[in-house]
Amino acid sequence: MKFRVAVWLFALAASGTLIRPQFSSATDPPTKDEAARALRKAVDFFRTEVAASGGYLWRYSADLSLQEGETQASNTTAWVQPPGTPTVGSAYLFAFEAIGDQYYLDAARETAYALVRGQLQSGGWDYRIEFDPKSRRKYAYRVEGGTGDVRNTTTLDDNNTQAALRFLMQVDRAFEFKDQQIHESVEFALASLLNAQYPNGGWPQRFDEPPDAAQFPVIRANYPDSWPREFPKEDYKSYYTFNDNSIADMIATMFDAERIYGESKYGDAAKRAGDFILLAQMPEPQPAWAQQYNAKMQPAWARRFEPAAVTGGESQGILRILMSIYRETGDKKYLAPIPAAIKYLRSSQLPDGQLARFYELKTNRPLYFTKEYVMTYDDGDLPTHYGFKIGSRLESLEAEYERLLQTEPSKLKPRESKPTYKMSGSLAQQARAAIDSLDQRGAWVEPGTLRAYPTNDSSKSVIDTRTFENNVETLSKFIAASGSR
Repeated sequence: MKFRVAVWLFALAASGTLIRPQFSSATDPPTKDEAARALRKAVDFFRTEVAASGGYLWRYSADLSLQEGETQASNTTAWVQPPGTPTVGSAYLFAFEAIGDQYYLDAARETAYALVRGQLQSGGWDYRIEFDPKSRRKYAYRVEGGTGDVRNTTTLDDNNTQAALRFLMQVDRAFEFKDQQIHESVEFALASLLNAQYPNGGWPQRFDEPPDAAQFPVIRANYPDSWPREFPKEDYKSYYTFNDNSIADMIATMFDAERIYGESKYGDAAKRAGDFILLAQMPEPQPAWAQQYNAKMQPAWARRFEPAAVTGGESQGILRILMSIYRETGDKKYLAPIPAAIKYLRSSQLPDGQLARFYELKTNRPLYFTKEYVMTYDDGDLPTHYGFKIGSRLESLEAEYERLLQTEPSKLKPRESKPTYKMSGSLAQQARAAIDSLDQRGAWVEPGTLRAYPTNDSSKSVIDTRTFENNVETLSKFIAASGSR
């Protein structure tokens, strides 16, 4: 890393300014060869200069001296949570599938191996992967991990384990299931996730080991006689969790596994999760859903700003999940909860048409928090880091529901097919912009900040993995659309 910084600083000193990209006329569409060279240069830079043992973080300072995922990270750390390692690996795989160059499949496999090294003995992934030998001893990695009382927590929060596994499954298929390291990692993860599924079909937010089924009876959602008005500071990792799309991402992962491996047990797991959604719909007068439920199937607190409540936010996402399960299965029982939920949510809209994130149990009064995290009915002092009011998507949800009712179920089931890309003026413009904004190293540098280093001047220009992913996909589409020209 010191060598990288020295090279960057030398270039700055020599020029007296930042390294400038080489611009062409904005009206000139790039050639296929020009796009191919830019794509290869960008991926070379990411693989050789940015990667940590094949893994990636979220953002880097332009000189690569600082880096972060959701929090500060070292140059021997990778992040699993998107837009981290699986996101970058998926960009490599996208490039291979679009243009057929083995180089990009090799890059995807290199990234997959980083995830294999980050897999925990519990079956999934933590938010981060440490590659420094001393740091690795703090985690129960399946490869070169620590022993004893070390971290072994698989997290399903924020599409963490799900994103890693879906990428690995796609790479596994690309290598025709013949790469033993990748294939065995996928099999272990899938088996662990099946074992972690609760008897009612839900999943926890995090887990270290399979649940004790006797502690989680299969019952319908219900209202508690009372609930704490102040944050109880309880461990919520075992709760049945919709928050941050945890169960939605699990359902999508299991349906993907069924398609890739042709084994019905994965689709059955997704359908059991759909059955959990049916059980989790609250009874009248609030027939929607909570963010999370305890083992009694009662809404429960999670973080200090996530009370036991019915949610106007996640409930809208759950309606989309139910419709996606219907498209996969054709079983109308998954549509049955939707009319009552939409009617309730419409009646709960705020005067400006939005929905509150939280509604008090039974009374349906909107719940908010002050900046000091005191629960209140007043929305005048809201924290800004969290959406306590949510845009209403009820019109589009109801329209989609009506469309599904009028369409033959067999025509709805998703089918995989190899995409094709057509040349267009906008695609050529996007490719030109990606090429012209690439610096001499092969980096896309942009204005921005590293949130983990707010006072450090080196963090004011950044390399962002989301920009890298978007530009790699743009160039890949352009090359594929260019054909033999």
